Amino acid sequence: MLLIPAIDLKNGRCVRLLQGELDSETVYSDDPAAMACSFEDAGAKRLHLVDLDGAFRGKGKNLDSIHSILKSISIPVQLGGGLRTADDVERMLKLGVSSVIIGTMAVKNPDVFEDIIKHYSSEQIILGIDARNRKVAIEGWQEGTEIYDVDFALHWKKVGIQRVVFTDIARDGMLSGPNMEALRNFARGTGLKIVASGGVSSMEDLEQLKTLEEDGVDQVISGKAIYEGKLDLKEIFKC
Repeated sequence: MLLIPAIDLKNGRCVRLLQGELDSETVYSDDPAAMACSFEDAGAKRLHLVDLDGAFRGKGKNLDSIHSILKSISIPVQLGGGLRTADDVERMLKLGVSSVIIGTMAVKNPDVFEDIIKHYSSEQIILGIDARNRKVAIEGWQEGTEIYDVDFALHWKKVGIQRVVFTDIARDGMLSGPNMEALRNFARGTGLKIVASGGVSSMEDLEQLKTLEEDGVDQVISGKAIYEGKLDLKEIFKC
């Protein structure tokens, strides 16, 4: 299983939120590029980036920080947040991002998203599903839908999606452990490759997630647990 450290960008800084609430912001660094370098030095093989300004407002303010991170590290970077148009996707991929994660566009502009899936490789386009009580949430989790997560994933699987970042909103930033039941149900119901996100707080959580590898959960994202020192990246990657 691949552990992917996360950097959430807001106003050019590295922050974390609790359950996506803007007023719960904790700033961990004013230098996201240095943070990215520390992850790579520790042994990370991939980096997860989220443009929170883009996710909440549909327009990012972190282009300079993203560019600086891409120049500073050599590992692949996946990016989500604020990718609302085909031009947004093209711009980020040309900048050097290896994969983009798209959620809101898949709900609000499905025709555009379908064209994007057909235009790029399956490794470049990842579906982002942020679920609240198994229903898809969009616009930085501010807007709910009645779309069941498995149905949504299966629809896009038919179009060509092969990988999903599945985030349980209730667990995000809470260090309360991943939602194993939801992950298992989602993985078995879709047959897709799954990146688990939300709630990871310990090595025990990672060991639990590892039991879902046969179901397709082969990657996991962690942010706060790393920043709070609950996960030691050097020790983990050494193992």
